[in-house]
Amino acid sequence: MSITRGAPAPQGRAAALLRLPDFRRLLRTRLLSQLTDGVFQVSLASYVVFSPERQPTPGAIASAFAVMLLPFCVVGPFAGPLLDRWRRRQILLYGNLVRLLLCLGTALLVLLRVPTPVFFAAALLVTGANRFVLAGLSAALPQVVPAALLIGANAIAPTLGTVATTIGGGSGFLVRLVLPGGPEANAALLVLAALGYGSAALAAATMAPDLLGPQQPDPDRAREPLATVVAATGRGLLAGLRHLVRDCRPAAWALAAVTVCRFCYGLLLVLLLMLCRNTFASPDDQAAGIRWLGLALAASAVGFFAAAVLTPWATRRIGVSQWLVGCAAAAAVLTPVLGLSFAPAPIMTAAFLLGLVSQGIKISTDTVVQTVVEDDYRGRVFAVYDVLFNASLVAAATAAALVMPSSGRSVAVVLGSAALYAATAVGYGLTLRHKPPVSPCLGTPVASDR
Repeated sequence: MSITRGAPAPQGRAAALLRLPDFRRLLRTRLLSQLTDGVFQVSLASYVVFSPERQPTPGAIASAFAVMLLPFCVVGPFAGPLLDRWRRRQILLYGNLVRLLLCLGTALLVLLRVPTPVFFAAALLVTGANRFVLAGLSAALPQVVPAALLIGANAIAPTLGTVATTIGGGSGFLVRLVLPGGPEANAALLVLAALGYGSAALAAATMAPDLLGPQQPDPDRAREPLATVVAATGRGLLAGLRHLVRDCRPAAWALAAVTVCRFCYGLLLVLLLMLCRNTFASPDDQAAGIRWLGLALAASAVGFFAAAVLTPWATRRIGVSQWLVGCAAAAAVLTPVLGLSFAPAPIMTAAFLLGLVSQGIKISTDTVVQTVVEDDYRGRVFAVYDVLFNASLVAAATAAALVMPSSGRSVAVVLGSAALYAATAVGYGLTLRHKPPVSPCLGTPVASDR
């Protein structure tokens, strides 16, 4: 049975999803959480990239990415088994409360003008909790949506979450432009983020504690000694990886494809930051740089929304995995066509189109993983998924730092990204030449549905 066959039309799918009260509650929690993520990310960007006392380079941005994300590439897998053993609703509730407290603490550190490494350490904790909450939101989605509506839920929920992050970021930029410069402005943004995470915690509290699974939580495991938990987590993670590679090849190939595409996105993100900061505006004019970056984020948000509309329509006609191939191929063509000019109008157009194809790839991958992977393993797989996202972004920022000038005008980055997108389209497409075997997880083929 195909995961796309017989799906309702986009309008009917959206209406059917919104009639589900539990889906609405989970979506509300996601939107408030990711809206606030945008505000928090702007506070970091303002501190690292747009502070008047700093003249950032690609290397400085890469260092910031590494400080904030790389440690969670190491500890991130250990969040997955907790998502499979602890009640996910509680994770969403307490995860947002923890972020509230951490944001307030970080705001205090900014006002005290602590050294940059101390600020990064505090931001690292907030980012870690953020990744944990996002993995929980993805793992919980199949618990509130019937299988027939899963592709629509993957188009609507994560995409609206991404758009919410962009709106939050845009709002944060506007607040930052209104406020006077200095640490007080960054601290104010962090306090605003704390309030947002508090609202997300309140939204999570409206759901029943057992609503989001796992199906058979074991509360006794939460009281086990830390060493026992770590050892059991390591064994469970290996079991989840074996399950993914041995029994769920379609999910494994999709994760490989989305990881490479995320690396390309990271390269182009650093390029965009440097163009907005040092080329489209004077390096001394931080307000103009913020405005250009805000416009690029708005263009990306429109692209994400377009992906939510186009992806269900496209997957019903060509299949989930074929749509992933098409998105990667489109990015391979559009990146050099629009990016090599390094001019504002083509770059903003590229931000829209890359937002569309990137989100289309993510929606397709989410659907493959959620459809193939059993619920008992789903939290672990999504935690690995999140780690791959972080690692590829850090690796991309590091690679960009080696070849990109401070102006952001790098032909090597544009052409290299296009080549990797093309290789992904060809490589992942080759895995679809033969009809996939029936999944031992769910008994249905998923890699090349039509």
